[in-house]
Amino acid sequence: MAGIDPEGRRLPIKLDSTSNGEFAPVPLWPANLEANRLAHEAAAENSKRLACSKRSFMTSSCGAASTLLAFNAANAAAGKTGGFFDLPKAAGLDLQLARAQVGPAKQEFILDVQGHFIDTPKGNAKNAEVFLKDVFMDSDTDVMVLSFVPSARNAEPVTIQAADEVRRLVDKLEGTHRLLLHGRVNPNQPGDLEGMDELHQKWGVSAWKTYTQYGPKGEGYFLYDDVGIRFIEKARALGVKNICIHKGLPFGRRSYEHSQCSDIGVVAKRYPDVNFLIYHSGFVSTVTEKAYDASAKSDGIDTLIASLYKHHVKPNSNVYAELGSTWRFLMRDPEQAAHALGKLIVACGENNVLWGTDSIWYGSPQDQIQAFRTFQISEQLRERHGYPEITPALRAKVFGLNAAKVYGLTPADVKRYTARDAIAKKRAAYLENPEPHFRTYGPKTRREFLSVFHPAG
Repeated sequence: MAGIDPEGRRLPIKLDSTSNGEFAPVPLWPANLEANRLAHEAAAENSKRLACSKRSFMTSSCGAASTLLAFNAANAAAGKTGGFFDLPKAAGLDLQLARAQVGPAKQEFILDVQGHFIDTPKGNAKNAEVFLKDVFMDSDTDVMVLSFVPSARNAEPVTIQAADEVRRLVDKLEGTHRLLLHGRVNPNQPGDLEGMDELHQKWGVSAWKTYTQYGPKGEGYFLYDDVGIRFIEKARALGVKNICIHKGLPFGRRSYEHSQCSDIGVVAKRYPDVNFLIYHSGFVSTVTEKAYDASAKSDGIDTLIASLYKHHVKPNSNVYAELGSTWRFLMRDPEQAAHALGKLIVACGENNVLWGTDSIWYGSPQDQIQAFRTFQISEQLRERHGYPEITPALRAKVFGLNAAKVYGLTPADVKRYTARDAIAKKRAAYLENPEPHFRTYGPKTRREFLSVFHPAG
């Protein structure tokens, strides 16, 4: 690993145009370009003051802290003050203070409910090693749920078998079960409902993953359609009552209508014993997130909130908002992030917002973790819209305590095991001389986006 970015040209908190392959990359805005410029400038100055190389500074907690502080400065100059990264300016130069703010001194239980393993013809072993380094060496993630992309049954880009190989690789390192698996089900294509039995019995999936905007000939479905009801009923019969639904981030020629959340309130009210996990929370990259307005035509996250309100689904019941790609994109605009998080916590409840990163499309999820550890909604927006303060207790719920309940895990037990398993031992040795690459893997331009797998069924 020697020689990774020796001149320190990559920032530890990555603001770039990378997408997860489900939406066209959005070029950085002027405030983002200025944020990156100021961060590099601060790193050059602070590394000199600490008499270390720029690369060494970047890999330290001070590097992450100074980067977030630079983002604050650029956003404030652009008039975006509704959300910010709350940490003292001294953290850019004081290592102990920085570690207390962004980690690794933090000890939250982190359960990432949306991870992706990128399988390539180069072979699973190499890819699995990259995955394990990004997720468990270079980030503070304790447990990850491996998810899938929509596909026809005979053309899956990442098969359940490939995902299980990664899980087995982790489990071999002392069986602490750091990875859980989704089973992909699109009930509107032949064979998927029947395939749920094998996913449950052979692969032991912890939840089902579906894409309501996907289906044969580009036709989506609603969960309250006959085929959606059969899917929910089968999940209940099999005893796996976690249904993860991609909502928002419409892709390609797929049905925009079915990517929205009008069906969520209907089925949540009808099936109170089923957990509905709304992946991406209905977020759309082309929709600016503002305060919820019941009188306006809803789009983006507001389609989820409108559906919950319309069908009287109470906060902290059985609908969960997941943040994969949503938080990563909104890190570039903390004011939009403040509205998005504030709305979701109010409507879904503080016990029902789930941490997800969509990594490893975005490389190691550590930068998303560090940014969220320090994120705060401004007092002005809290007073005006009733948003909550992001307290350490609320942060801990979002990071993992909420999802632990959904997946039947006991955080204290998981922490006790993972503190001494083989991965923990490897990570302790690795952190004596860490070599994070600060890279992303997803498409960064429209041309790259169009070359990524897109369902054609």
